[in-house]
Amino acid sequence: MTSTVFQRLSLALFSLLTVFIVVTFKQYGISNDEQVQHVYGQLLLNFYSSGFVDHAAFTYKNLYLYGGLFDLIAAMLEKLLPLWVWDIRHLLSALFGLAGIVAVHKITNELAGARAAFIAAFLLTITGAWTGAMFTHTKDVSFAACMVWALYYTLLIAKQLPRIPLVLSLKLGVAVGLALGLRIGGAFAVIYLLLMVLVAGCLTAEGCKLKITFYWQSFIGLLPAGAMALGLMAIFWPWSVMGSDHILIAVKSFSHFSFDMNTIVNGQFVSIGEVPRTYLFQYLGIRLPEIFLLGLISLVIVLGLRLKQASFLKLNLLPEITVSIALLTPLVFVLLDRPALYNGVRHFTFVIPTLAIVAGVGLSKMFDVLVGYKKWRLGFVAVCTLLSVNTICTLYALHPYQYLYYNHFAGADFKHAQHNWEGDYWSSSLIDATKMLEQYVDAEAVSLPKKSDAVYSVAVCAEAFQGQAYLDKRFSITENWVTADFFISSTNMNCDKVLQGEVIGVVERLGAPLAVVKDRRRLIGDARIPRAAPRD
Repeated sequence: MTSTVFQRLSLALFSLLTVFIVVTFKQYGISNDEQVQHVYGQLLLNFYSSGFVDHAAFTYKNLYLYGGLFDLIAAMLEKLLPLWVWDIRHLLSALFGLAGIVAVHKITNELAGARAAFIAAFLLTITGAWTGAMFTHTKDVSFAACMVWALYYTLLIAKQLPRIPLVLSLKLGVAVGLALGLRIGGAFAVIYLLLMVLVAGCLTAEGCKLKITFYWQSFIGLLPAGAMALGLMAIFWPWSVMGSDHILIAVKSFSHFSFDMNTIVNGQFVSIGEVPRTYLFQYLGIRLPEIFLLGLISLVIVLGLRLKQASFLKLNLLPEITVSIALLTPLVFVLLDRPALYNGVRHFTFVIPTLAIVAGVGLSKMFDVLVGYKKWRLGFVAVCTLLSVNTICTLYALHPYQYLYYNHFAGADFKHAQHNWEGDYWSSSLIDATKMLEQYVDAEAVSLPKKSDAVYSVAVCAEAFQGQAYLDKRFSITENWVTADFFISSTNMNCDKVLQGEVIGVVERLGAPLAVVKDRRRLIGDARIPRAAPRD
């Protein structure tokens, strides 16, 4: 197929994604971090509307260690749009996710053409850890989208060095500034840039004098990017510039961030400060679709074949080196620094778009390698098609919990994967659990009219607002779990086993229970007392 065909396919993909976002954004449950994040956005808005007098945002929990780009925009949109605030946040987050897919397409097109670009965008689209997460992982996906756009402009600059056009420098500054306006991890984009310039000077400039000239011209050309990035960071993360040591505090906090919390790795409960160095690699291996992994393997094979060709070493590989730096730097950081990690790949979601670029190029190049082997090529296409269809069907079955997707390497089936690895860590499935509770009480009110005016207390093994946001006035969320009439909980980390009761509703996908609803009204004595969640 010609490049024009793949360009049209890409356009169709983006159009379908847009329709999908508009149709489904109201179907996703509130995540357990969203309330504090939105409060932070409101407090930042108060900071600006008060003329920089109200500093409550900088003492609110530990949110001051984060940039407020997403939350500030959401707080402003809440005042403008006639939508529920949580729907606004999910729609906004999904649009960031779409922007990230577009950036992946543009980068891959620069590297390997329209076919590889379409494949890379398609791979990211069918990745549950991206498309399923982009509605509720508001900070992770928005940050990742800004990072991949920063990578795109870094790649374009790599082709222009050492004379960088002003417009391109400013665009890079915007992307980096927005990333830093979300979290200090945006510094990775700066590291990518500096390493790329360093490598470029070594490859293109001969002699010490020419190298110095190259680096000086590059530095001058990047000054507008630096000024733009710092300016945007200051706007969306004002705390970062309100003290000379604030950036270092943020870096130290996130490099060694830890608290009393467990995660689960292959069936074993582990403190988040003691996760193995291979944690991120294990989760990438089981969270990415099989077709995605095939693309990564394909690129390794293609590179192995081409390294034997002398002409391969003569090519200008600076754009490819730029993407390699963006992929390897955070992975090496995880191995060396061993930061506290949990929730699977959530904190390193920004790595997934870069992996999609690499996998897309790998599949496209493998098609070229097999061009002289018709049967092998047809077989390869058939395998890719079957793997893609299987993933799409799985995502459809999981809707609207696509972010829970695991591939077949995670366990015998999806149910085992949910038991052996982290499941619904956002407790998003409570959106359906609360509906089940309301339907149960509705049915009871019909058969027992005297109870129709009763108010029931509900214990929630998640953030209280995740239950209260959906339940009507007949229900009141209680912190006194002993006296609770009902109990709703996700099954992640066995939280659903903390309280006993008659199971009256189960949210299931692919045979795996994601959340349960329990009626506790008939329990007496010790049966009402909470117990520790089992670790098996």
